[in-house]
Amino acid sequence: MTVREALKLESLRAAKVVAGAAGLDRIVLWAHVIDMPDPEPWVRPGHLLLTTGFSWPAGDGEVRSLIAALSRRGLAAMALAVPRYLQRFPDAARAEADVHDLPLLEIPFEIPFAQITEELHRNVLAQQYSAIERSEHIHRELTRAAAEGRNLTDLARSLGELIGRSVTLEDPDGKLLAFHAIGEGDDAVRARTLQDAQSPPIMAETLQAKGLLQDIRSAVGPLRVPAMPEIGLAARVVCPIRLGAELVGLVWIIEGDSALSELDHRAAEHAALVAALHVAHHRELANLEARLGYASFLSLLEGGDEDAQAVERARLLGFEPEGDHRIGIASIPEPLPLTREGFLRRERVAGVLRSRLRLAAARPLLTTTLNYIAFMLPESVDVDALWRALGDESITIVLGRAHRGTQGARRSYREAQSLLSYRDSAKVRRFEDALVPRVLMGDAGAQEAFIDHLFGPLRTSRGGGMLERVLLAFAEHGFHLRETSEALGIHPNTLRYRLARAADILHADFEDPETRFRLQLAVRILDFSNNN
Repeated sequence: MTVREALKLESLRAAKVVAGAAGLDRIVLWAHVIDMPDPEPWVRPGHLLLTTGFSWPAGDGEVRSLIAALSRRGLAAMALAVPRYLQRFPDAARAEADVHDLPLLEIPFEIPFAQITEELHRNVLAQQYSAIERSEHIHRELTRAAAEGRNLTDLARSLGELIGRSVTLEDPDGKLLAFHAIGEGDDAVRARTLQDAQSPPIMAETLQAKGLLQDIRSAVGPLRVPAMPEIGLAARVVCPIRLGAELVGLVWIIEGDSALSELDHRAAEHAALVAALHVAHHRELANLEARLGYASFLSLLEGGDEDAQAVERARLLGFEPEGDHRIGIASIPEPLPLTREGFLRRERVAGVLRSRLRLAAARPLLTTTLNYIAFMLPESVDVDALWRALGDESITIVLGRAHRGTQGARRSYREAQSLLSYRDSAKVRRFEDALVPRVLMGDAGAQEAFIDHLFGPLRTSRGGGMLERVLLAFAEHGFHLRETSEALGIHPNTLRYRLARAADILHADFEDPETRFRLQLAVRILDFSNNN
């Protein structure tokens, strides 16, 4: 209960606020009657001190010292019964109380202190009991949501609906894990976070500059982050999600139009605890899957429709559903079914791959099945160096192309699988490098992939369809500008401009013999496809 709320009680309706009005939102936990010269040792934080002023100090200096000392003790407010021993609070008391935002109340002397304490204590206890009941209800509902829900989004939605606030769950680096919005009143930082699935760098920089970032990362309970209008940040509460000493995420609750209550803080703690259990559960599932040979992200790649739980478990291990992914498969020449020696050899190779990926600061996302090890290869890793690190020249690595998103990772995985049966002396085979030979061998799938690889960047660019037709005509007419421009019915300068634009998009040199060969091959493939 705040001082402002206490003034609405029947016994305090006649009270007048004569100083310290800025502190009316101080929390009142109890009322205490003290009439002695030195009340400071007897008050506690949150007390409403009731006095008749009988032992009030005489000098202004003593009065100011008393008010300052009581404020330092965390007093919620002081109420003086008037007029009897004092007609009103001295001017020195009022002035000092305004400095410390300590509310001073004057109440009619005829109102018994017992009536005030009884009514105040009854209401404080009732509020505390209600808060405990509400807190227990929130805890039960969040636990139920975690048990019945499939992912962190369900948890965020349940928390947001229970407390009527916008909620965001992020990993320690600010990547968005889940959120729930109440209305459309997002501040600039939250709107950017939801748009980019990542909190903007300015937020971490500002928190660091204000000394709050380390406090948040080391906290064991909720902290209030004040509004920062300079970066468009509304006030909010943040609570760390911890597994032991490890910080695995953050729960953010947006303050909105009304200040966050103690109940909101408790709700944040409950949500952080449930989220920690959720993360621990899915980590254990993912680790179990890895031990059994079907890690979350690759079990997802081999599936059909996306499974929310599998996506989330893979994400907790480091997989980014919206990122670019290239999948590799290490093929070990061991007969099937694997012998004990073959199994141990496969595990040794998997161990080297894990170690090398960790050295490259990448999460070792891999799995083993039969005599294959499938893994995700970051752009920063040199696959040829990775193959040499295996120390076994009989092993072959095949690679799909890099594609975006979960579906893209599945596509890269299928591309890598298509190379397993392709015979080549190279120990590292890339899907894009093998396209031309496979096209010449009549592989229909390779022909489609070859055209997509050649013209893919154009097909996702504005006006790319027109540029693709220009390139095909250019190749069909032997790369002669005049013949091509006449065939297309455009000026040669227009043709030069369009060729230059296509070269920029494709990062290609149309004077290069290999590029010209690929364009002419594309013409033949498309002509054949259109005539059959």
